[in-house]
Formats: sequence, C-alpha cells, structure tokens
Amino acid sequence: MTSLPYNIRPNLAGDYPQIDPTALIDPSAQIIGNVRISGDVFVGPLAVIRADQRGPDGKVLPIQIDSEVNIQDGVIVHSDTGTSVIIGPKTTVAHGVIIHGPCTIGRECFLALGASLYKVTMEDHIWIGMGAVAKRVTVPAFTRVPAGSVIREHSDLQTLRLITEKEREYMEGVWAANSRLRKDYQEMWKKAESIRSTAEEKARKKN
Repeated sequence: MTSLPYNIRPNLAGDYPQIDPTALIDPSAQIIGNVRISGDVFVGPLAVIRADQRGPDGKVLPIQIDSEVNIQDGVIVHSDTGTSVIIGPKTTVAHGVIIHGPCTIGRECFLALGASLYKVTMEDHIWIGMGAVAKRVTVPAFTRVPAGSVIREHSDLQTLRLITEKEREYMEGVWAANSRLRKDYQEMWKKAESIRSTAEEKARKKN
C-alpha cells in the first residue's frame, strides 16, 4: 500500500481507498480513507472524496462510488461521523457539487453545477438543477428539482414535476460525453506510458 500516490491515501483509522483499476483518478484529486470506487469511474481535477469521520465504534463507514459514475472538477464528497455516502451507477456529478452524507443517490441521476446535498436520499433518474440545495428529504424517482431551488421538507417536493423524455436524453448525453472523455484520457495516458517505457528501455541498453 505504500506505493499508492500521495493523493490516494489512508485516513487516521487506517482505511485505504479501494479503487478499481479501470477507474480514472485525476492526479490533482484527493481520495482519502474508506472510499470504494468501482469500475469505469471518472474523478476529475481537484475533486475531494474523503471518508475519515469515525463513529462511536471507532470505525469509518464507506463512501461508495458505483460503476461508471462521472465526478467532475471541484466536487466534494464527505460524510458526518458514523455515516456513509452511496452514489449509484452512471450518475453524473457536475462541477462544484457538494455531497455531504449521510446521502444515498440512485442510478443515472444528474446533479448540475454547484448543487448541494445534505442528508438526502435520491431515488433513480433524478435531475438536480444548478445551484439547487436539498437537505433531509427523500426525492422520488424521475423528479426534476429546478435550478436554485431549496428543498428542505416533504411539502417542498409537492410542487415539483417529473423529468421529460428530452431532459432524460440530455442527462444520458452528458453522461455519455464524460464517459467518452474518460476513455480518451485513459488511452492517452496508456500511450504516454508506452512511450516512457520504450525510452527507458533504450536508455538502459545504451548504458
């Protein structure tokens, strides 16, 4: 475990991040503690995913990032003492989003720029608009939370509508574009590593 890069490191309880080898973690992102990142996840520049708050039993519950999640630049994911965060498959978490657990986010959700969540359960296929704030609520599947909304109790949800087919297509398009970006970066890094290895081998042969 000592070979891990400095931006991927344990918490004070000794929990190391568990990262699938197919995930792409930008070197400037910080992955700390009991974080579990599944296959084909993208974590962009300056994102922070930090699981380090011990519960009464001294243990840190995990932050779980499921497969093909797209976490963009400057996202912060953290959690209260003794609580966890789960982000479901193929969810997009856009630039500057804050997710503070306990939170559970369903599959194929879309969190737009600057949204903030605290103690929220989101079912599947939910749109959280730019700068929206949600706290202490359960958001039903296929709900659209408009940009700038503040959702603090069940009654606030009663005024919201379901996403349209066009909005769902947009969500899928954003996810697909960022999935393609992850693959492009992985291919570029693979080529760069191949070039570096070839150059080192040539240098060794010369010596």
